[in-house]
Amino acid sequence: MNALLVWLKLLRIPNHATVVADVLAGFLIVSQWHALAWPPAALVSAIAAGLCLYAAGMVLNDLYDLELDRVERPERPLPRGQISPQAASTVGYSLLGVGVACGFFTALCAGWAGPAGVACLLAAAVWLYDRHAKKTLFGPLVMGSCRSLNWLLGMTAAGGPTAAFQWLLPLGMGLYVAGITLYARDEAGRSRRGMLVAACAVMLLGCGLAGLGIQQMSLAGQGIDLVGKRLGSWWLLWGFLVLSISWRAALGIASPGSGRVQAAVGNAIMSLITLDAVLVLAGCGREWAIVVLLLLIPFFVGRRLVSAT
Repeated sequence: MNALLVWLKLLRIPNHATVVADVLAGFLIVSQWHALAWPPAALVSAIAAGLCLYAAGMVLNDLYDLELDRVERPERPLPRGQISPQAASTVGYSLLGVGVACGFFTALCAGWAGPAGVACLLAAAVWLYDRHAKKTLFGPLVMGSCRSLNWLLGMTAAGGPTAAFQWLLPLGMGLYVAGITLYARDEAGRSRRGMLVAACAVMLLGCGLAGLGIQQMSLAGQGIDLVGKRLGSWWLLWGFLVLSISWRAALGIASPGSGRVQAAVGNAIMSLITLDAVLVLAGCGREWAIVVLLLLIPFFVGRRLVSAT
């Protein structure tokens, strides 16, 4: 049991619920499902691909950060010697391979090559971030691209994106995660206020672009009937969520020690599920939005076992 908990900690298991939310949201918005239905094989395999590739990223992240973590995060499994670097390398690269294989199976189920291409790009982005880009200026953008590609796994499994405005959703959510990554860059110590402010601006820009995608979807007559007051109500809900995320981030700016910054990062990661649910609400209605929102349950249960950051 202890060995299982150690691996769950290495995998950051709570965060995997956000991957499911992204892939599911992308699939639902492209396919325009309004009634609950059993997920097709293409969606199931796309989720499996996203989970495997995300898990690979978590393992390889700690593998390549081992020497740094010996100093800054000695409580993690690798610096504590609970998992060997050899085992982490084997598992991490195996998960990359399985994730790509799931992407090819998704392409077979969907009837076109899109999901396979996205899975290959996502695997490359995961490796690039962990091995080279993390400590560079491009690190947050590469990490954000991984989140955009998670969305595109779901979208391509449904045969899309099928309209130009749909690209705003993965782009916006990718920028949001790029902002989180920039915000978390110095979370182990004392963060720089200027970087935290810039990170918040990127997060807000990402949320704005995703909201604009929903606005354009409404104008194109897709999704549920968001016109007039209903569209205004949706924007009010979206704005409230963004404001709550910004408030927690502002607390970290006011007191940029590791405690508040890590709390803001954890809240921003958790909010990915809520944001995805509200996007699905606009695209497919309440039933599927509730399904996405229910992914908060495994997130919170997992967080009681291991840290999400």
